[in-house]
Amino acid sequence: MKKSIVWLASYPKSGNTWLRSFLANYLVNAASPVPINEVHKFGLGDNITQMYRRVATGPVDLNDVEASVRLRPRVLAAIVANNADVNLVKTHNINRDIYGVQLIPAEVTRSAIYVMRNPLDMVLSYAKHTGQSIEKAAQDICHPHNGTAPYEKNVATFLGSWSDHVKSWTQPLPYPVLVLRYEDMLAKPAEAFGKVVEHFRMTVDQERLERAIRHCSFDELRKQEEKSGFIEKSEHSDRFFSKGQAGHWRTELDPELARTIRQSNKRMMKQYGYWND
Repeated sequence: MKKSIVWLASYPKSGNTWLRSFLANYLVNAASPVPINEVHKFGLGDNITQMYRRVATGPVDLNDVEASVRLRPRVLAAIVANNADVNLVKTHNINRDIYGVQLIPAEVTRSAIYVMRNPLDMVLSYAKHTGQSIEKAAQDICHPHNGTAPYEKNVATFLGSWSDHVKSWTQPLPYPVLVLRYEDMLAKPAEAFGKVVEHFRMTVDQERLERAIRHCSFDELRKQEEKSGFIEKSEHSDRFFSKGQAGHWRTELDPELARTIRQSNKRMMKQYGYWND
């Protein structure tokens, strides 16, 4: 199998859609922004039920999670079967094996881009997206078995705790991984997104880069959602693009919950500069 998959990976609500929107706009390089409801064409999801049904030899019982996981190698093989040099694949899965199946197998992987976000901010967006209380969301992102249950459109996703997820993608791996912090994408977009372009071994065209950054700005994405809706919006929230800020946990997150998240994720938060935020 060809090693063509470039994983666009993150814990949910950490900047994955923003990354994919940038790539779509940089690749298309048009005078107007790529519509947000076409961004999915530039980063195929790895948990789409239809893909699993397509490779199955019989009916797919979504509630049989192990059976779905065992179909995953066939799903990934079908993706790389197009013989393209690069296949962009979005994932929220942790980088480990489940039921003896490697979720992110090296034999189909070209490289990965991993986006992380301060869990103190991420948990607020995660709670809205999943329709949970902030208290429950805080418990979940600290739990080693956190994940999302299967439903009609998607098979189950395996997350683990925020720390487990970050460690799984940033530890030494047999392929290149570009690690980006959401906060750096906000503060220094030209530098952060320039690294994305270079990750694909392309020379950065400054004018093209700046245009793509404008076209994927939070204000632009939110404006498009208000006008046309967004197909990736959760049924639990009014909008997908809510604030797009860094540091709003200071006024919105209960101090006790912040302490709980810090204590559960101390090592990774320190390693990536979030401890003193």
